[in-house]
Amino acid sequence: MRKDALVEYEYYHVYNRGVEKRDVFLCDRDYLRFLESTKEFNSIKPIYSLYLHNQLKRKGVIEVGRLQKLVEIVCYCLNPNHFHFIIKQVEKKGISEFMKRLGGGYTKYFNYHYKRSGVLFQGKFKSARIRTNAHLLYLSAYVNRNYFIHGYGDDSNWKYSSFLDYTKRGKSEICEMGVILNKFKDKKDYREFIQENALYMKQKKEDEKLLLE
Repeated sequence: MRKDALVEYEYYHVYNRGVEKRDVFLCDRDYLRFLESTKEFNSIKPIYSLYLHNQLKRKGVIEVGRLQKLVEIVCYCLNPNHFHFIIKQVEKKGISEFMKRLGGGYTKYFNYHYKRSGVLFQGKFKSARIRTNAHLLYLSAYVNRNYFIHGYGDDSNWKYSSFLDYTKRGKSEICEMGVILNKFKDKKDYREFIQENALYMKQKKEDEKLLLE
């Protein structure tokens, strides 16, 4: 049981990493599978098989874009051994159901392709409620540029976060960006905001690492 219940229409920072800090994304196929699951499992209707679900979509049995969502995803970042989301819960227990489907489905996929068994992620997902607009904006910078902040490298073309959706692409297939972008004049204004904050966060993380050594 979670210490604090996840509340409808509130925003949360949701994250998890591989068991024993292991990598959970080993190639492009893995990242793409996780992102496809992020889109398709976000529905109040049960989805038991991603393969069958996509077959029904192609046949027109399921109307694309018409399924009622469990959550609204504001931004995300996938790194080799962990992931981050900012999520708004729109259905009761929506985040828990969404994350159960996402984690369980991806673990089955990963274990099948890499001939392994057992858990893949480090326990249940972690969540922290976001209580102010200022914190929401700050965390959006942290999540969008998490690949860079954690020191994996240049993220100017990192395909597996919503950073490019917020700064370059015209729209997102996954994210509801209005709650963030409506606070800025345009995407250029937001890009400057996250650039400045990401540099500060990366430096802070490096300083904290030095203190522990």
